[in-house]
Amino acid sequence: MNKNLKFTLLLLFVSGVCLAQSFNDYRQADSLRNELAASKEDKSSVLIMARLCEVYSNHNIDSAIMYGTHALALAKQIKYLIGEVKCLVSLGTAFETKGNLPKALSMHYQALQLAEENHFSFQIATCLFQIGDIFQDLNDNPKAISFYHRASQIIDTLKNEDGLEDLQVLNELNLGETYMLNNQLDSAFLHLQNTYNATLNSDTWHPVLLMFFGGLEFRRGEHQLALGYLHKSIEIFQNKKDHYSTSDACRIIAGFFKEMKETDSCIYFAKEGLSEAQFIGYKLSILANSKLLAEMYEPKDLKQAYYYLKLYISANEDLYGAKRVQDLQKIIADEQEKQQKIENDRIAYQNRLKEYVFIAGFLVLLLVAFLVYRNYLREKKGKNQLNEKNKVIEQTLSDLKSTQSQLIQSEKMASLGELTAGIAHEIQNPLNFVNNFSEVSNELIDEMKDELAKGNYDDANEIANDVKQNLEKINHHGKRADAIVKGMLQHSRSSTGVKEPTDINALADEYLRLSYHGLRAKDKDFNAVMKTAFDESLDKINIIPQDIGRVLLNLFNNAFYAVNEQKSQDLISNAKEVTPLEKVSPLYEPTVSVTTKKTEKSVLITVSDNGNGIPQKVVDKIFQPFFTTKPTGQGTGLGLSLSYDIVKVHGGEIKVDTKEGEGSTFIIQLPNL
Repeated sequence: MNKNLKFTLLLLFVSGVCLAQSFNDYRQADSLRNELAASKEDKSSVLIMARLCEVYSNHNIDSAIMYGTHALALAKQIKYLIGEVKCLVSLGTAFETKGNLPKALSMHYQALQLAEENHFSFQIATCLFQIGDIFQDLNDNPKAISFYHRASQIIDTLKNEDGLEDLQVLNELNLGETYMLNNQLDSAFLHLQNTYNATLNSDTWHPVLLMFFGGLEFRRGEHQLALGYLHKSIEIFQNKKDHYSTSDACRIIAGFFKEMKETDSCIYFAKEGLSEAQFIGYKLSILANSKLLAEMYEPKDLKQAYYYLKLYISANEDLYGAKRVQDLQKIIADEQEKQQKIENDRIAYQNRLKEYVFIAGFLVLLLVAFLVYRNYLREKKGKNQLNEKNKVIEQTLSDLKSTQSQLIQSEKMASLGELTAGIAHEIQNPLNFVNNFSEVSNELIDEMKDELAKGNYDDANEIANDVKQNLEKINHHGKRADAIVKGMLQHSRSSTGVKEPTDINALADEYLRLSYHGLRAKDKDFNAVMKTAFDESLDKINIIPQDIGRVLLNLFNNAFYAVNEQKSQDLISNAKEVTPLEKVSPLYEPTVSVTTKKTEKSVLITVSDNGNGIPQKVVDKIFQPFFTTKPTGQGTGLGLSLSYDIVKVHGGEIKVDTKEGEGSTFIIQLPNL
């Protein structure tokens, strides 16, 4: 520590700068001065002097500012950052009590910036609380509430910090008081109630809670209850010789007596509050109490009224004079400019970071491209070294793979075509509704205009209600069409290969309808009965919906094809056998059935038809690639092969049960996961 500074401090300790303190504060200040005299470590000296600044703030502002100033100078000299923050906060509080709000706000903003730069979370919360306190002094309650809430958000994340419980209680108390001053009484009650249990055993905070509750209950109309709270808080403050809080409590109760038109009681408590405030130089309380006294004495004693009016004018000039207002405006403007600069710097940093990421990504891509190109050259060189025979074999294999890919793609496109035809039929219905209701609504609007022109407002209102109902129906059917289009896009999208929880019943029902309408789009004379028996207890299972959808679509297409063929054969047979005089027997009814069932470890999907069945001699071949029982040009022979592979990839199996001339049943078994 600087020798001159240390000598000055020791001189202060010997002189005992402690004018008119309460006995408890005197003992605390005396103990702190003894600790400071014995301190051999600069950081400890900073913290002790900062604490002395806090203790003196309640009864000797000049001593508080003197200790705080020395502590701040020492903290800066030894570069003790957290000590510097604490000194700035203590000094800010002292200047606030003295009534120099611009200086107090400047100190707290400096402390907040330093705390944020060094990530001192507890100190950040403390600074936000103190800044909120100053904005409450300036009667800017919304801004004060904003700072208190920011402090709360940080406080809720902290653990095991010295003074955390006191800060949390005090922040809630001030939130409650500020909501009350802002006439948000329900919010005020909530925050004050939150601290009730926490302050029950606290001589420091419970009387403060009683004082605020008194203010709140008076505003809620409970005058006697409010006065009881305030009398109790004043008694406790006076016993503790807490001049600061006594002054506030007397000011509040004097204001209540003024509203109740009890002049003598108002004067008594306003004088008490003024006396306590003058004792410690508490400007805000001097201002409020002297104003009350000037108003109370005006009708009865002009000399006294003039005396207190002069006190009020002097305090008001100290607190809110032109110079103070200018200083405050400059500090607030500077802080806003600083915050804007911080935000601009943050955006600029993010932009630079994006540029760096882009450049790095571009360089990585260049490196990857170089490696790929180098590998390509190596592979090309290796291939050139192969003999002619290997080239022919590779070319043949490539041609086979290309052909297979084209055939598979052809199968997928055929399925997509059938899906599209079905979806076109599905989407036509909601579009018809949209068009019809739009035309009707147009006519209704013309009618409504006529009624309005005639002055028939009741009829016009009824027509407006009809138009509203039509618009709701248009909206409903428009959303239905939108859902169908989204479904089409989902099904036409290439498989991601990612399993997701899927409703098997919904998937099977949707593809059954799409397959049916797809065939109807090709052949308007085609009709078939669709029967479904879905197990409602089925939970969603993890599958690749696009792939399982292709399997189901293939099975449904085959089933409808089989029953359509059977129907055609029956029509030809009946036409040959029945004479003109005979009664025609009931014709064949094409039927396709779909069922789902949940077992202990799997889910079963069964697709059945009453078509012509599959000959037994070819049953074992139907899952082989390129095998088909359809006429040339009507099938690729890859549908069941691809379906078999997809089900296997999902860990399941697909089986067939068929009887020639009676129909076929395909059973898909998937794991119940």
